[in-house]
Amino acid sequence: MIKHIIIWDLKQELSSEEKIEAAAKIKHDLEMLVDKIGGIKELKVITELLSSSNGSIMLDSTFDDENALDEYAVHPEHLKVKEYISTVVCSRKCADYII
Repeated sequence: MIKHIIIWDLKQELSSEEKIEAAAKIKHDLEMLVDKIGGIKELKVITELLSSSNGSIMLDSTFDDENALDEYAVHPEHLKVKEYISTVVCSRKCADYII
């Protein structure tokens, strides 16, 4: 299995309310992908990180294998969510590893 973790920073120019709305939309839209894309074993989005964190939102997901992760990356439903995310985040970090 493959663990796929993403940490995003929301754009600083967003108001507090816009950040809350963006985080909720990202969480909802990504978590809905579990029912739309095969190969996802688990997917959760954490929007309330502790102040000791150096990011705004975290995706913690597990895939069957690297092929499933590759298919997820180019799946049209994922690309729709990714397009929105690109409008509200200023940075992204990714960690993928075998579990």
